Amino acid sequence: MEELVVRVDGKEYKVFVEETEEGKIFVHCGSDVYEVETKKDAEQSAVERLQKKSSGDAGKEIVAPLPGVIYDIKVKEGADVSQGQSLFTLMAMKMENDITAPRDCKIKEIKVKKNDNVNRGDVLVLIE
Repeated sequence: MEELVVRVDGKEYKVFVEETEEGKIFVHCGSDVYEVETKKDAEQSAVERLQKKSSGDAGKEIVAPLPGVIYDIKVKEGADVSQGQSLFTLMAMKMENDITAPRDCKIKEIKVKKNDNVNRGDVLVLIE
């Protein structure tokens, strides 16, 4: 573990950075631990999204953008939704993240339940 001093909104914090053998990076700040996405992770994620779009299921699923817990499900199967409409609230690192519809579509099948733990890339819902 490497010790660093970081500044967030003008306040300094002593943190410890840990990289696992799997390449995940965790930042320990006091009793809190945060999983950090690096620029390389974001680029890889973009590549994975492009690969999914080129498959036969292009645009037919919405996946979790980061690991977390499904805090709220705001739609039902069979519902027609508009682009930008909120579908789920994903709680990650003590923050609520709104998952929205990428386009006007119909909810075909919801693959998660409230309080489910999800990883980045897990399918949340199938759309038509």
